[in-house]
Amino acid sequence: MKPVRVAQIGILHEHAHGKMDTLRNLPEFFEVVGYVDDRDFSRTPSYQPELDRPYQGLKHFSLEEALADPTIEAVTIEVPNNELVPIGLLCMERGLAIHLDKPAGEELIPYKKLLDGCEAKHLPFQMGYMFRGNPAFLFARRAIREHWLGEICELEIDMNHNYGGEVYQQYLRNFSGGIMWNLGCHLIDFVVSAMGRPSHVTPFLKSAPSDSEEIHNNGLAVLEYPHATVTIRACSRCGRPSRRLRVVGTRGRLDLEPLERFDGQPLEIHLNLDAPADGYSAGYHSVRFPPQTDRYAAQLIEWARVIRDETEPSYSFEHDYLVHEITLAAAGYQ
Repeated sequence: MKPVRVAQIGILHEHAHGKMDTLRNLPEFFEVVGYVDDRDFSRTPSYQPELDRPYQGLKHFSLEEALADPTIEAVTIEVPNNELVPIGLLCMERGLAIHLDKPAGEELIPYKKLLDGCEAKHLPFQMGYMFRGNPAFLFARRAIREHWLGEICELEIDMNHNYGGEVYQQYLRNFSGGIMWNLGCHLIDFVVSAMGRPSHVTPFLKSAPSDSEEIHNNGLAVLEYPHATVTIRACSRCGRPSRRLRVVGTRGRLDLEPLERFDGQPLEIHLNLDAPADGYSAGYHSVRFPPQTDRYAAQLIEWARVIRDETEPSYSFEHDYLVHEITLAAAGYQ
């Protein structure tokens, strides 16, 4: 396929430098035209420990220059969280294909306007939830959807970590939804994709021990389904973080820990079945996946192929809207 001419708008988002590294490592899919340094105009809270390294040798555009360049076909939007949707709306009006990082703001209506505009203009749109290309997550989603485990009784998943120190805690102070809004959205994307709309969402927004109560860095959300409960956790003060997924059904169980790894070791799902399913016999199975080398490559390659009309997107506008609706509920916004 002809590589997509892409620019990155913003370097201040937490995933910005990783996305740029991936784009530059995929020359058969993307021609990176340049980037916009949002330090020139951004005024909202951001957390980004590494800024300049991935952009060396690339053209530096102003925002106005990038939006006016007729040769740019697509943009990855990596500005701070509360600027993602406003910049997305500018790019939608310009007719650009959009990869938008998470979360999609602290409101629902502006995001709905962005989604509706992209759909009406037939613009390829992709949200940057980071587990969409993770093969273990795709396996777990299939196991849930196809009832390998029977009917689901419970699902537990977390995004705990201990990076960022005091700077990260003060960053979270700026958002009433805290870490559940900032990180829990990744997990909600998976849960909604696997199980659909919950019947009820209850948030529990706490501060970690020793932190002031307005810093919501220790969150829990309970998503209720007719016969199941889903618990989503995120805390930024875990001494020995180990992000994990656990799914229990009427005919089996699935465990994944850690959720991802980039140390050359394979991801491994522990699958225990009461009855055969999709070629797996009853009993215990250790399902291993090749070592991960890039968190974002699979979804960005799909985005390029969607832009070139080689495939259909894996996630609909309706799904992306529902994920944000549930995220706002889980983070106490509505």
